[in-house]
Amino acid sequence: MSKSAGLLRSGMVVGSMTMLSRVLGLVRDVTIAALFGAGGGADAFFIAFRIPNFLRRLFAEGAFNQAFVPVLSEYATTRSREETRSLLNATAGSLGLVLLAITVVAIVAAPWLVWVFAPGFKDDGHGKLAMTADMLRLTFPYLMLISLTAFSGSILNSWNRFAVPAFTPVLLNISMIGAAFLLSPHLSVPIMALAWGVLIAGIAQLMFQVPFLLRLGLLPVPKPDFRHPGVRRVLRLMGPALFGVSVSQINLLLDTVLASLLAAGSVSWLYYSDRLVELPLGVFGIAIATVILPALSRQHASRDPEHFSKMLDWGLRAVLLIGLPATLALLLLAEPLLIALFHYGAMTDHDVVMAARSLRAYSLGLLAFMLIKVLAPGFYARQDTKTPVKIGVVAMIANMVFNLALIMPLAHAGLALATAMSAYLNAFLLGRGLTRRGVLNFQPGWGRFALQLAAGCAVMTAVLLWATPDWAQWLDWSAPIRVVAIVALVVLGCGVYLALLALMGVRVHHFRLNG
Repeated sequence: MSKSAGLLRSGMVVGSMTMLSRVLGLVRDVTIAALFGAGGGADAFFIAFRIPNFLRRLFAEGAFNQAFVPVLSEYATTRSREETRSLLNATAGSLGLVLLAITVVAIVAAPWLVWVFAPGFKDDGHGKLAMTADMLRLTFPYLMLISLTAFSGSILNSWNRFAVPAFTPVLLNISMIGAAFLLSPHLSVPIMALAWGVLIAGIAQLMFQVPFLLRLGLLPVPKPDFRHPGVRRVLRLMGPALFGVSVSQINLLLDTVLASLLAAGSVSWLYYSDRLVELPLGVFGIAIATVILPALSRQHASRDPEHFSKMLDWGLRAVLLIGLPATLALLLLAEPLLIALFHYGAMTDHDVVMAARSLRAYSLGLLAFMLIKVLAPGFYARQDTKTPVKIGVVAMIANMVFNLALIMPLAHAGLALATAMSAYLNAFLLGRGLTRRGVLNFQPGWGRFALQLAAGCAVMTAVLLWATPDWAQWLDWSAPIRVVAIVALVVLGCGVYLALLALMGVRVHHFRLNG
């Protein structure tokens, strides 16, 4: 394998590529909101897209990635290139065969799948279940395509080629935006164009990875072999991992199921608010997790526990540095953000008010979501998948209890708040498990770091409260004014926060660490 790059530099590469993807993702969501609004066909598409997307995060980026990367890192570090290629070929063939079988079954059973994921659609009376099933038959093959793409991305990440996998999601957003504008006017059910856009994107994303794998000489030749020792280890690790990192996705799914039973538009309100929380989570939290898992796996394979612990400590500090101000910004700017990005066309004032409630609730859990992305790899890199599954089950049960307790008084916002609360429980239990095992040892300087963060966040909050107009005024502004105003507030908040940190002695080199 190539010489490890610094984690900060690698994280910045992934973060910048992911930022591009997330910005285009916002453009995509603005397009959907303007053309299709909330409720009706929009609810149907969000369910049809969420089912394969949920399974992608559960299997491809969740269980499979967390199980495969440590095994691949060990092969690449301690075994020959021929043995590593054998692992890649066997894994590609076995994974592809399983995904193909799942896809065929799902296409046939689409109406039943929709009923399971959105039981409230059955008695809708507007044919929402049938429309969602038709969309699902187009979107579900995306699971197979994007899972193979994630497999390819895991290989590239393990060889420190982070930019290509991080850029790949951009193709999904471009495809969906193009389909919304170019294809929807020619269809009898215009929103079906989004489902076609998802399918086209899956093909494009997989093909995009191929030249880079060829350049490394690592393009797998699929040969199904479930008896291969490496494949068997991946499968053994995958089982428990299904409930590890992916617990937050299971909680979001439970939100969707219950939201389908609430007032029309609830699914869409949760979707739009979740998308805004996903921006900092995807750009920073997932970027840190992406670079830290291969690095932790290499340190474990090299038997270097001291550097392993330093990496985890680095990840926690990086998450807090970004997660705390991002949480505060989402809480303070909920309505302005939603108005500036989504309040066009079919999106109503009522939709903004409802989505803001769930956005604030989700944003309270942002820090926990990001912490999980760092803490869970601490177990998976050591090929320990049993501990996260136990913690995941506890968190999932807690989420169900919180849902039942909060859905009546807070409706859809209660579902978002329950997800946030269970995420903190999950993060706390993961952190406690790592410290008790002596895997995570906090490095010196945490007291000073906490003081610096508190000061920066306090001043940023005060400035944003002073500078932000009442959200009702934003409704009267034109789109350009809204965009300029929200960008100005974001730049102002970031500038004040970073300036305070700099004045208090925080420097970039404090976060440099080699993987």
